[in-house]
Formats: sequence, C-alpha cells, structure tokens
Amino acid sequence: MNIVGKELERNGFEFLAVNSKPKKNPQFVCLKEKKTHFIVVRAVPYPEDPLAPDLKLLNKVKDHAEKFEATSFYAGVGLYNADDKAEAVLLNQPYEINFKGMIPIQEFL
Repeated sequence: MNIVGKELERNGFEFLAVNSKPKKNPQFVCLKEKKTHFIVVRAVPYPEDPLAPDLKLLNKVKDHAEKFEATSFYAGVGLYNADDKAEAVLLNQPYEINFKGMIPIQEFL
C-alpha cells in the first residue's frame, strides 16, 4: 500500500479514506480535481501476476464506485526477493517491484 500511496501523492490525489484491513475494499478513496476515486491495491508474491486481478472483486468495487459517481482503479504490485524471486520478501532485504501504475478497472472487465 505504501508504494501505491506514494504514487497517489506524487500525482496530486487527496486521501479521503485509507483502509488497510484485510478483505476491506477499496484500500484508498481519494479526491482529485473534485472527482472521487476508489483504488483497489493487491500485492502479490512471485510467480503470481500483479495484472491478473480477481474479476469478481473488481466488478463489486466498480459497482460500488458508480453509486458514488466515482472512478475505480486497480493497482497490482508484485513484490519479489531481489536475490531469488522464489524466496520470500523479508524486512530490510533487497526486493524488486513490478508495478505498472493504477489501471482503470473497466480495462479488466
């Protein structure tokens, strides 16, 4: 979530709500240019593809966002151990990030 949060800040989003509780979606509700945005964040380990989201979840978030006239985005983040992708990512150890930015949920459906 930190990676996506920093990206949102760099792009001028104002945080209205941040939700880091498991199974609570979306993770971020933001405002930019008077428009509300819902952002679903998923961090996945190797070899999972960060651009292969749960489509049922994305449909649910998209429908919820539409009720609030908000746009909805998916931010998949792959986190990999820099020395061996098959190993776990550990605190204070080098890691690689596979993050393609925030993608409109509509592009997945």
